[in-house]
Amino acid sequence: MKVILLTELRGKGGEGDVIDVAQGFAENYLFPNKIAQPATPGNIRQLEERRHNIAKREEKRVADAEAIRAQLDGKPVVVDAKIGEEGQLFGSVTAAQVADAIETQLGVNVDRKRIGRVNIKQVGTHEVEVNLYRDINAKVLVLVGVEAPAPEAEPEAAEAEAAEEAAAE
Repeated sequence: MKVILLTELRGKGGEGDVIDVAQGFAENYLFPNKIAQPATPGNIRQLEERRHNIAKREEKRVADAEAIRAQLDGKPVVVDAKIGEEGQLFGSVTAAQVADAIETQLGVNVDRKRIGRVNIKQVGTHEVEVNLYRDINAKVLVLVGVEAPAPEAEPEAAEAEAAEEAAAE
């Protein structure tokens, strides 16, 4: 059965895409949840008229995702966890813990469902992928039981501190 997607459906397509799905999936899930509508000739004509608006929304979503990627990519976040002997964790670090750490430390709200596989059971630095939108991903360094690296001081501030130390001697 052909349907027109009204919102993004992970793994199937984005808003405005015409896709082929099983009839039961369409009637029992997509239509009641207003994720899709049947691809009738009238609905396809309406879709063609809305293409410009859909393209604008798509550009905005991509721009927002790129901006968030710039804020997240390569940044470290510290996750607190109970650590046993030999660096083993009691339990493991979850995607929800990583999402909370990103929100509190970097100020970016990320849905836990968008965080890739988190299988952290040891102390150390682990790279976790965050899917922001379709094929736009960011990699975040998750530090478990490790102190976060101090942000590099500005060169002018470092020179001023060195001058103060020299004056004190």
